[in-house]
Amino acid sequence: MTRFALTLEFDGEPFAGLQRQANAPSVQGAVEDAVLAVTGEHMTLHAAGRTDTGVHALAMRAHVDIAKDIGPFRLMEALNAHLRPDPVAVLECKVVPDDWHARFSCVGRAYRYRIVNRRAPLTVDRGRAWQIAPELDAQAMHAAAQALVGRHDFTTFRSVQCQAANPVKTLDHLAVHREGDAVLIEAAARSFLHHQVRSMVGCLALVGMGRWPAERVAAALAARDRQQLGLNAPPHGLYFVRALYPGEG
Repeated sequence: MTRFALTLEFDGEPFAGLQRQANAPSVQGAVEDAVLAVTGEHMTLHAAGRTDTGVHALAMRAHVDIAKDIGPFRLMEALNAHLRPDPVAVLECKVVPDDWHARFSCVGRAYRYRIVNRRAPLTVDRGRAWQIAPELDAQAMHAAAQALVGRHDFTTFRSVQCQAANPVKTLDHLAVHREGDAVLIEAAARSFLHHQVRSMVGCLALVGMGRWPAERVAAALAARDRQQLGLNAPPHGLYFVRALYPGEG
């Protein structure tokens, strides 16, 4: 049995999330079906993180255990052939030790949220960014975001369906900057609560639109009350950017 680490890129629009669903398409289901077609083996894909319906990934790390004698390059090429036309691609495939685990060995995760700040309708970015027409103050959003950096109880910023035992997380990095008509929010932590990034982005957007003063973000955090959340950003602007592991740069 060989353990292969996969790096996956996917467009989340047609999927009901990464995890396999009983009655809906999923990224996990697409990859597991491709492995079955290539190897004849039923196996489980383990990923570094979960994504909701409509959330995208630029480099999701995952692993599979395969008994068939096959090299990583051949496996990658075969999986990509069988994944078509699903919008999922294996960017990298390599053999890893048996004790390497895509989820439990991961020591850091990073997400990016894309807002397109313009009045004209989206074309290329439709389904891949959140459109906000009123002009956003990205500097005010960045300043307000710094109140969320560090170790906090993020109850206000997690879904009521979140299954994490503890709402306390350490947010290592949260930054907002503008690139033309795009406002980008970058978030990094060892792990995140369900909906945490989208909830933080939603409140920062209210600051950017002038509907919330910056200090209200800190007040919402301190309240530890989901009802104090101002807005949950839609999923289609969210991207899983990378997973970090010991020994990797």
